[in-house]
Amino acid sequence: MILHNLIRDNFVRLSKSQKKMATYVLDHPRDIALCSAAELGGRIGISESTVIRFSYSLGFSGYVELQKRMREHFFINEPTTSPYQHTEIELSQEDSFHKQVMEKDRQSILTTMDQIDAASYYAAVQRLSKAKAIYVLGLRTSYPAANWLSFSLGLVKENVHFIRPDTEDVIRTVSQMNSNSVVIIISFHRYLKETLQIAELVKKQKAYVIGISDSMLAPIHEFSDVLFPVFSQNKSTFDAVAPLFSFMNAIVSGLIVEQKDAFKNRQIMYQSIPSHFLFESTDEDS
Repeated sequence: MILHNLIRDNFVRLSKSQKKMATYVLDHPRDIALCSAAELGGRIGISESTVIRFSYSLGFSGYVELQKRMREHFFINEPTTSPYQHTEIELSQEDSFHKQVMEKDRQSILTTMDQIDAASYYAAVQRLSKAKAIYVLGLRTSYPAANWLSFSLGLVKENVHFIRPDTEDVIRTVSQMNSNSVVIIISFHRYLKETLQIAELVKKQKAYVIGISDSMLAPIHEFSDVLFPVFSQNKSTFDAVAPLFSFMNAIVSGLIVEQKDAFKNRQIMYQSIPSHFLFESTDEDS
């Protein structure tokens, strides 16, 4: 989305109040399309003039032009399934709870799809494809996702490492990184200091950092070469599970396409190793 790119490129030049607005509209971009400058300022707790100056800072002639662009994006170009994302629907008691949860997940995935910049995605996949070594970091609630991503990338490419600060010497691991290394760091609210401290060390090694978080302005952005925002309605990793795994799957799929010959050879290698003692055979296997 153009708004995310403009905020990312101009964030350091924004005033404190404008940064407050930037943080808000990254999570609620549709509010620009629906609210006047005064209404939006009231929601955020800033003045109407600050909203207008924010528009100028992003290169628009004023708030009216910014609002027009956002309305075109959401109400003219967006898919017909998207109204679920910006309309409050009162679910009837007859609806199954699992359907409600899964529908919410589906909408989160759609929102995340809209937030991901295609050029940044392809650039990240290219760096992963060319990397001599790949590292994945995610702590606490991000740990399972990082574990899955590390395992999946390892099926496609050699030299993939899952960073485990609780069982390994992180300093030693980081010292092995260089400009040919790519490090994927997953960091969601509440943002752990340990994750950010490791990210800072990684950047000093000149490794390429791919950040995955719930906002373009999350603390990990300071250390990321590219940052992907995953929609989380309540700033919770639990809310982000569906879109997070969907996006990680897109990363793995992109790498498979880039490494199709190597992936095919690795599959052949795995299949050639006797593994009957590890897995229960089925009729299809017989």
